[in-house]
Amino acid sequence: MFYRERICDLVEPRKGKFFSRVYDFIMLMAIIIGTAPLLFRVQYPIFWYFDVFSGACYIIDYLLRWMTCDFRSKKNKWIAFLTYPITPLAIIDLLSILPTINLLQPVFKLTRISRLFKILRFIKIVHYFEPLEIFVTVVKKQRKLLLAVLTLAFFDIFITAIIMFQTEREIDPVTGKYIFESFFDAFYWAACTLTTVGYGDLYPVSDIGRAISIFSSLLGIAVIALPSSIITAGYIEELRKHVDTSEINSGYHGNYRMCEKS
Repeated sequence: MFYRERICDLVEPRKGKFFSRVYDFIMLMAIIIGTAPLLFRVQYPIFWYFDVFSGACYIIDYLLRWMTCDFRSKKNKWIAFLTYPITPLAIIDLLSILPTINLLQPVFKLTRISRLFKILRFIKIVHYFEPLEIFVTVVKKQRKLLLAVLTLAFFDIFITAIIMFQTEREIDPVTGKYIFESFFDAFYWAACTLTTVGYGDLYPVSDIGRAISIFSSLLGIAVIALPSSIITAGYIEELRKHVDTSEINSGYHGNYRMCEKS
C-alpha cells in the first residue's frame, strides 16, 4: 500500500517533491519528442528512437496511473480499477499509445492511421505545463459566460449573414455570378468580419453592403473583446490562488523543518 501511495505522488504533476518534478520533466520531454516527427515530411531514422522513447514513457505512465487510480477516485477501490480504462483521460492516454503499435507492426497499413493520434499527446501537456492547466481551469469555471458570448456571436453572425445575403445582389464581373452565391458564403464572410480576420476573398461592393460590413466590424470588436476580458480576469484570479497556495505550502514546509530541528 505504501509503495502505491509513493507512485501516486510521483505521477501527479507538481507535487513539490524532487522526483515528482523529474517525472513531470521526463513526460514533458516525451510529449515534445513524440510529436516532433509530425513537423517533418521526411521521416529521419532518429525519429524511430523518438517513438520508442515516447511510446515507452506513455505505456509506463498509463500503467502507473491505472495501478494507483483508486487514490484519485471517490469510488470503491475495485470499481475504480474497472472503470479507469473508460474514463476520458484514460481513453486519450490509450489513443496516444496507439502510434507505438504502428512502430512495432509497420506491416499493417491500417495502423498507420494511428500516427494521427499523436496529436492527442498535446492534451497531456496540460498536466505538466502549469499555465495551460490554469487556462483550462479558467475556461471550466467561466464556461457559462463564455458559452453565452459564443451564442451571442453565433446569433450575430447568422443574422448578419441573412441580411447580407438578401441585400448584396451584385454580380462579380470576373465570374459572372453573385458575390455571395450561397448562404454559406455570406455566413463565412460574416464570421470573418465579426472576428476582424477579413481574408478579403469575399466582400460586398454595393453601398448598403459596405454599410452592413462597417456595422458588423464595429460590433465584432465588442463581441470579441468580451471573452478576452472574461478569461483575463479569471486567469489573474486563478493565478493569485496558485501563488497563495504555494506560499502557504512553503510556510508549512518551513515550519515543519524548524519543528524537526527543535
